[in-house]
Amino acid sequence: MNGVNRFLGDSPIRVLIKLILISFLVGIVMSTFGWTPADVVYAVRSFFLNLWNMGFRAVDRFLGTFLIGAAIVVPAFIVLRLISYRR
Repeated sequence: MNGVNRFLGDSPIRVLIKLILISFLVGIVMSTFGWTPADVVYAVRSFFLNLWNMGFRAVDRFLGTFLIGAAIVVPAFIVLRLISYRR
């Protein structure tokens, strides 16, 4: 039984009572806001999808800025190398 207590962090009865109390309180909060478990799952999914898409937008923005800069820097570099090569 000691292994079970160590795994749960307390005696099984106390953990069960805590879980019942917390579940009831979370149920009250969710009912107050009109949330269902499906709404919570959808919100978490939507959060990660938005985070994923935002990351790719940031990469796209970075690459766009990089290419704009490279359109000026690379030809200037080549011209400067050609000028210094002639010397």
